[in-house]
Amino acid sequence: MNTTVSFTTSPLPLPTAPRQVPLRNVTKIRTNCSNCSLRNLCLPCGLKGRDMARAEEVVYTRKRVNRGESLYRTGDPFLSLYAIRNGFFKSTLTLADGRDQVTAFHMRGEMLGMDGIGAGAHESTAIALEDSEVCVMPYGLLQQLSRDIPELQNQFHKVMSRELVREHGVMMLLGSMRTNERVAAFLLNLAKRLGACGYSSKQFQLCMTRREIGSYLGLQLETVSRAFSQFQENGFLSVQQRQIGILDVNGLQTALGKR
Repeated sequence: MNTTVSFTTSPLPLPTAPRQVPLRNVTKIRTNCSNCSLRNLCLPCGLKGRDMARAEEVVYTRKRVNRGESLYRTGDPFLSLYAIRNGFFKSTLTLADGRDQVTAFHMRGEMLGMDGIGAGAHESTAIALEDSEVCVMPYGLLQQLSRDIPELQNQFHKVMSRELVREHGVMMLLGSMRTNERVAAFLLNLAKRLGACGYSSKQFQLCMTRREIGSYLGLQLETVSRAFSQFQENGFLSVQQRQIGILDVNGLQTALGKR
């Protein structure tokens, strides 16, 4: 007997934040997402015509965050999502013993702030690793527009899925890989993400320190430094302080256990 399975085409609603705080002292700016070089990575991706024009209402303002400053801190009320236009951020959690644990690195074209949706307050701290700029998207406004623009809602779910996949990748790093495998996976993933943003995937400067990389990968500073030195000795990398050149992608993939 043949069984026909039908699927609904109605998009799932956006997650509802427990509370919304109105915008204060924020000036609306005129935006043009259709001409943005990051449009294929951001929420308006795939929108056209009137839908694109309406989606531009989501970007309420832009905010500059200087190196070392926080975009938001643990416990701050959740108000907005942030699309990184330029720059680099790290997310940190404070452990029970008072140490800060790096949980993620975020770059141009990626989204910040989704950690606050569930509880209505941010669960992590986002700190700029270099002078950066973000597009501020009030979550309440995003919810309103998504009711009228299903494709905007679909794109938001894709962005959330992308973040979940990235978090799963980190769990794989920490749970099943040896030291050099973790560092190789980190460099290959970073190169891939930089390439997707239009940067060189072979020559780049690290915005984070070796200590921050170690915190992210669950390794000591000295262990990370030794891995970089070994990759350089093997001819996989050229390393000059924070300037990295990937000389042999296949070599790094071999270190990761891939061929």
